Amino acid sequence: MLVVNDLCVNYGAIKALKGISFRVDRGSIVALIGSNGAGKTTTLKAICGLVKIRSGKILFNDEDITNKPTNQIVSRRITMVPEGRRIFPNLTVYENLLIGAYQRSDKNGIKEDMEFVFSLFPRLKERVNQKGGTLSGGEQQMLAIGRALMSKPDLLMLDEPSLGLAPIIVEELFEIIQKIHKEGKTILLIEQNAYAALNIADYAYVVETGRIVLHGNGKELLNNEKVKYAYLGG
Repeated sequence: MLVVNDLCVNYGAIKALKGISFRVDRGSIVALIGSNGAGKTTTLKAICGLVKIRSGKILFNDEDITNKPTNQIVSRRITMVPEGRRIFPNLTVYENLLIGAYQRSDKNGIKEDMEFVFSLFPRLKERVNQKGGTLSGGEQQMLAIGRALMSKPDLLMLDEPSLGLAPIIVEELFEIIQKIHKEGKTILLIEQNAYAALNIADYAYVVETGRIVLHGNGKELLNNEKVKYAYLGG
């Protein structure tokens, strides 16, 4: 579904990505793991057209989307849940979800997808008329994922979904991510919580200072000595 080939991105004189290449097969969960500042978020931003790509190519369903405007990329059913949730705090839960469907005109489909989001996140249904800014951190993350699902994405990209959340909420969140996957969504997951990510990933890539340094089956990387030492506490 997604092929990233030799991707390079600069922030001024700083080389953030130095030739990253990876692929995401349809129906899979692919994880990018690595320490803070490794280039994971920049990779997602490049795919979404939020940063300028200096060189390299991004193909989605065999179409070149390199440096296309973000609205055109979203219209091709690629959606990102950004790091830090970025919900609209002064809008209600319902309004936040509706914004996720702003490019859609199929009213019946929107209603069905709203109900699907509420089936995944019953707490959002309970708080449907509550302002987003009054929700807990975990509930805001649920809302951010729900908003992304309202765009009906073929590829759902999650940037650090567990960041700042209590362990019990993280466990619940990863169970929901697996449910979303079982509904047929292809997922590209960025996580500092390498253990949680590798446990559910079909395939994973380790990013260090703007480069892919290791890749393989998620469960295999859990047992890799280098990964254990660097990301799993030895």
